[in-house]
Amino acid sequence: MKIEDKLFLDRFRVEEESHLKITDADKCKQCEDQPCLNLCPANVYRLEDGCIMVNYEGCLECGSCRIACPKLNIDWNYPRGGFGISHKFG
Repeated sequence: MKIEDKLFLDRFRVEEESHLKITDADKCKQCEDQPCLNLCPANVYRLEDGCIMVNYEGCLECGSCRIACPKLNIDWNYPRGGFGISHKFG
């Protein structure tokens, strides 16, 4: 089974407010490598007009982004209870 097939089994209950926030957009512009763009397995972060945008709806809640950010510029929390990702194994 391919990883895409396994990810398809995941279900998301999206909260209206993001549980991921860029603390200071200027810090992201100063970051040379911008590892959040490449490290996130769900491609939650994307570069748009020189700014990093957050697509929190597809977050796998792995926490990789907060660990990888060299500027410690991502405010990462779990979604409220009942929201976020539900993993199905099969």
